[in-house]
Amino acid sequence: MSITNKPGIPFWTLDVSEAIKELGASPDGLSTAGAENIRKAVGLNTLNVTKKKSGLILFFRQFKSPITIILLLAAALSFFLGDKTDATIIIMIVIFSISLGYWQEKTAGDAVSRLLSLIQIKASVTRDGQTSELPLEDIVPGDIVILRAGDVVPADGLIIEEDELFIDEAAFTGETFPVEKKAGAVPADTVLSKRKNSVFMGSHVVSGTAKALVVNTGFATELGKISRSIGQKTPETAFEAGIRKFGYMLMQITLIMVILLFGINVLLDKPVLDSLLFTLAIAVGLTPQLLPAIITVNLSQGAKRMAEKKVIVKRLDAIENFGNMDVLCSDKTGTLTEGKVKVNHGLDCFGKESAVVLLMAKVNATLQQGLKNPVDEAIMKISQESTAIYTRVDEIPYDFIRKRLSLLVSDGQKTKLFTKGAVKQVLEVCTQAVNTEGCIVPVQQVSDSIQNLYEELSSQGLRTLGVAYKELDGVTAISGRDERDMIFAGFITLSDFPKAGIKDTIKDLNGLGIGLKIITGDNALIAKQISRQIGIGDAKILTGDQIREMSDHALFNRALQTDVFAEIEPNQKERIIMALKKGGKTVGYMGDGINDVSAIHAADVGLSVNTAVDVAKESADLVLLDRDLNVLAEGVKEGRRTFANTQKYIFMATSANFGNMFSMAGASLFLPFLPLLPKQILLTNLMTDFPSMAISSDKVDAGWISRPRKWDIGFIKRFMVIFGILSSVFDIPNLILSKLLHDI
Repeated sequence: MSITNKPGIPFWTLDVSEAIKELGASPDGLSTAGAENIRKAVGLNTLNVTKKKSGLILFFRQFKSPITIILLLAAALSFFLGDKTDATIIIMIVIFSISLGYWQEKTAGDAVSRLLSLIQIKASVTRDGQTSELPLEDIVPGDIVILRAGDVVPADGLIIEEDELFIDEAAFTGETFPVEKKAGAVPADTVLSKRKNSVFMGSHVVSGTAKALVVNTGFATELGKISRSIGQKTPETAFEAGIRKFGYMLMQITLIMVILLFGINVLLDKPVLDSLLFTLAIAVGLTPQLLPAIITVNLSQGAKRMAEKKVIVKRLDAIENFGNMDVLCSDKTGTLTEGKVKVNHGLDCFGKESAVVLLMAKVNATLQQGLKNPVDEAIMKISQESTAIYTRVDEIPYDFIRKRLSLLVSDGQKTKLFTKGAVKQVLEVCTQAVNTEGCIVPVQQVSDSIQNLYEELSSQGLRTLGVAYKELDGVTAISGRDERDMIFAGFITLSDFPKAGIKDTIKDLNGLGIGLKIITGDNALIAKQISRQIGIGDAKILTGDQIREMSDHALFNRALQTDVFAEIEPNQKERIIMALKKGGKTVGYMGDGINDVSAIHAADVGLSVNTAVDVAKESADLVLLDRDLNVLAEGVKEGRRTFANTQKYIFMATSANFGNMFSMAGASLFLPFLPLLPKQILLTNLMTDFPSMAISSDKVDAGWISRPRKWDIGFIKRFMVIFGILSSVFDIPNLILSKLLHDI
């Protein structure tokens, strides 16, 4: 939908009140009835056109198969030449085949849609004067949406109000760093990357909060325009590549047999039309006619079994990559550890208990309005004097560049800035510190004590945050420039213990041929201690600082040998994934945060959890309903079962078809009649393929599950030829007997 009835007026040139008037909306949001009327006019807020396909379109889509087209041409040729019986039988076979394919695809699609509803992405929308969570598809122009860190921007819109809002628009601008957004109109000729007052569908909030007016939805958005112009084809998975190569192999063999067989039959003075139809039937008979339906059945059944194991498949073709995964990269928090962060101590610069440090940290965590996380939730629970005397004045939200959160608060008398975050990043903005007597001194005087204590705490496996403060009397708003000349007060230490049984879980993954690599933002000392606790005794560690100095080639050489990547920045995760892929690995990445999105995209298998931020779930191929590596291991096994059953059908169908066609082709050379009529060949193939639908629920040998498997076209070809010819050996006596009986 367009913003206005006045063509040529870009929405970013309007202030919010004008835009609301043009849309016929309200500053308090739409009513439910009003939103429903708009939705009927503009449609759902989605770019997924497959959802709009009717059953009739799905049925006719089955006719796109080259095999089906060949059969229809054969039927038309038979009908044209007066053989109406053959034409009718071939058409009946085609209708039965495509009806079966349609039913299976529709059933699979319905099942996957039900599974995806479990991880539906939602947005905070104001309707009927109340804010509630609604599916992205239900958002319409005129809605008022609330944006927070980690949210996917659901549509194009104007910012009504914001607080330190930074948006990742790399998908549109290619810019690595987040863009700061502000309310207020901008000129009409402003390029997309400079439209500070606008947010765009498909981008995501890195930090801060905002309220925005939805202007354009669906294909009227900037992302919708891009998708129309370039299409929506997703990258080819290894499974799709394998099917494509398998198809090429069948085409080559079929073409050779068709040319040779037709030529020889014509030379032997067989009827040209009969020879042509027979050769065509041989060609079609070589191809597993129900392969698309069998694949759909296997994948959908695999997806349903994986859902029972608490793994939701968003993209069916990703199942094969999941089963073939041989390297899993994951953060430690919540995956290797309990994810239940507990505050241990508040310490001054010399390791003494400090109630003041605990209080400042609790005020900072309690009053901040940005992205809530387990660390803040743990700090909020500590027993400390009441924070009720403090009120929030302003805030600089946490982001993954600064790695700190600053809050301007007032106790009714003084205004103070409380900052907490990564120790190194907090120290960067401090020029002073508190000594043992409680006096404020230059930070250099106590820097050795701070560093020694930090290393000691980290070596114990404790996560350590720095806390700093300063007074800012008379100030009512802050920006990044105010984070300077602060006073370092001390440390908050937190613990998150390894999950029970995690050692056995990692052994199980290794037994499946999957190597675990930890990628964490924690320092190397913490990472080393945790790796010992989970059974990686002599872990090889690579830090973010070391990676920053490496070329891509050097990282490629080191990545395969590294167990733990520590002190990693968000943009380095993608480099690590690409280096592992370059080493020939099928890489899975499991993440749940904003800073994991690029790595999830880069991995062969993007994994997330149902409690992750929206943008992480949106980017993932598979979503785990339970953040547990045992769940993941079970999902891998189901992925391998699915791939194995698909391969079973291909082995069985290609060898049997090749054997039958080889026998028929050979017999046609010395028998004075055709061994089988074309319609008999097609009907035989269809009836032998039909029971193969049961393969999707077949058991799989342990050997197929124990390690990753990949497409091996050479092996399929050898299997087809050897077992096909072997089956033909048993056909020879029958063919000889047929010849003798004919001669008699």
